Amino acid sequence: MSRVAALACVMLALVACEREHRRFSEVAPASGRPTHVTPQPSRNPAEGNAWAIAQGKQLYEAYNCNGCHANGGGGMGPALMDATWLYGSEPQDVYTSIVEGRPNGMPAFGGRIPDVQVWQLVAYVRSMSGQTRFDVRPARSDHMRVKESEQARRPERPVTAAPSGRP
Repeated sequence: MSRVAALACVMLALVACEREHRRFSEVAPASGRPTHVTPQPSRNPAEGNAWAIAQGKQLYEAYNCNGCHANGGGGMGPALMDATWLYGSEPQDVYTSIVEGRPNGMPAFGGRIPDVQVWQLVAYVRSMSGQTRFDVRPARSDHMRVKESEQARRPERPVTAAPSGRP
């Protein structure tokens, strides 16, 4: 009986561990038509998916969104880290801004970026202002290194130096 209970616990743990679904092969639209012509899902398929938001973060840098939005703090383009959203903060609103562009500077990326990447960007942009669950927010950028633990450092022998200004 205990083996059956243990097996049941293991199976339950394996099923409960699925936090996100990763689709590793996405195809860009082959028609050449802008992606906003095709029907869109009613909700963002990347929302709540930690991997997709991390991908959106990489795409944000790769597509040079930093050039205008300055890491989300605003520059030439509006800030993405505050509560002010000119065209709406809902996923569909952000999607429309990316795909169709906006007056006064936001270019239209429809037909140039696959839908799956647009949705990943949408999820990441929304995460910048805290609109996603805590457990799926992206981590610190890869280029930001953390100093090593004090316990991991090699021991050094202290050196007594003469106070400055004295011979």
